Amino acid sequence: MAELKESKSKSGLISHGIASQNRKARFDYAIKETVEAGLVLKGAEVKSLRHGRATLTEAWAGERDGELWLFNAYIPEYQGGVLSRFEPRAPRKLLLKHKQINQLAAAVARNGITLVPLQIHFNDRGRAKVLLGLGEGRQKADKRHAVAARDWQRDKARLMRNKG
Repeated sequence: MAELKESKSKSGLISHGIASQNRKARFDYAIKETVEAGLVLKGAEVKSLRHGRATLTEAWAGERDGELWLFNAYIPEYQGGVLSRFEPRAPRKLLLKHKQINQLAAAVARNGITLVPLQIHFNDRGRAKVLLGLGEGRQKADKRHAVAARDWQRDKARLMRNKG
């Protein structure tokens, strides 16, 4: 997938690009595969997302009645309108084909696999999309190894930059 960059207009709204990102997910989970899904939102939720105030740190995706849902994603109420009352942590339906839903549900049914929302972004057509990752939870030792590898890469780059 092409790298998305956050682009804001003069009014501070995100026209296309990343609206919210779960940075901690790649640290807590070993992401094996990613899937992009559509997101069913109300008008005020879209406006609030365009302001970039959503939070995915406690969010997760799961199956309910044969459909995939995004649970516990925080999208604050839009302050610009009167008719913008919605539940900030309401479950939101994810749009995928039935074949993809069945594959993801089978993967989640296996031991230790979790569907983690990595980011919410707007595509070129202005549609809200969720990037889901199929991940296995990391143990504390694995997290330490990831931190050590990241630090070594940073030090290595610093040494190469200073040498020449």
